[in-house]
Amino acid sequence: MLENPKLRGYILTLIATIAMSNVFIFSKAALMEVELIQFGFYWFGFAILWNLIYAIPKKKYSNFGKLRTKDFSFLIVIGLLELIGTTLFFMAINIVENPAIVSFLANVTPIFVTILGIFFLKERFNKIEAIGFALTLLGAFIISYQGGGTLSEIFIRGTGLVLLSSFIFGFAFILAKKSVARIDAPILSINRVLFLFVFSALLVLAKDVSLVISWKGLYNIILGSLLGPFLAALTGYSAIKYLEASRVSIIQSSKGLFVLVGAFTYFGILPSAYQFTGGLITILGVLFIIGGKKYLLKKRKQVN
Repeated sequence: MLENPKLRGYILTLIATIAMSNVFIFSKAALMEVELIQFGFYWFGFAILWNLIYAIPKKKYSNFGKLRTKDFSFLIVIGLLELIGTTLFFMAINIVENPAIVSFLANVTPIFVTILGIFFLKERFNKIEAIGFALTLLGAFIISYQGGGTLSEIFIRGTGLVLLSSFIFGFAFILAKKSVARIDAPILSINRVLFLFVFSALLVLAKDVSLVISWKGLYNIILGSLLGPFLAALTGYSAIKYLEASRVSIIQSSKGLFVLVGAFTYFGILPSAYQFTGGLITILGVLFIIGGKKYLLKKRKQVN
């Protein structure tokens, strides 16, 4: 059954989605116990360990020596993009009380993936997708709106961080899609966490941050780093070998519902009624985007 490439892609994407939804929960729990710099050092340090335990026995890095100069340049670029995007993402997780809100806001990523796909992958979009864009943006506005007189008071704290990180992740996603055929997913995964760990280690040294943390914080970091920087990244990169970049992004947008359940179970909190409504609107928008993509592909086949 798994010989079917599309089915394999869907299964990998579902695993990545569930794993990523747990990142919101365990990272928030950990950040309630430790400082952001301590979190980064341990989170990505353990992520390197999980990647090495998985990849070395299976010789997943055997193709590393076959990489071209152009591939190394790409790894540096995508590593820097992931570094910036991930840093902004965890800053938002640290600021926003409910991680489900961050997850719903991150549903704008498919918009960036689609728009960037037009420029870099020569993809197209139609009116149905445009409706999806509008709905997703409307949902994001509803989620983040809190009223107030000035621009800084209109939206909840952390909104800008989520939107900026979503754009950067979308850009990195498109670049990965262009190069994943040449560079194995385990190499992309270890490249990402190496950049983030080195950056965190430099901050620890520069700011003379203590590495002593609570056992509770360490527990949440171990679980979260296993699910996120390792499992979610590995399966996510693998999935885009078998499915269109936009389709993988669409499926992953459902993670907000998993985060919603996790946030209630773990922290006993729920978003407000209007924020939940906004979250559902973003998911509806994402469905319109993928529906428009399918319509465009069907139309192309009829023409050909």
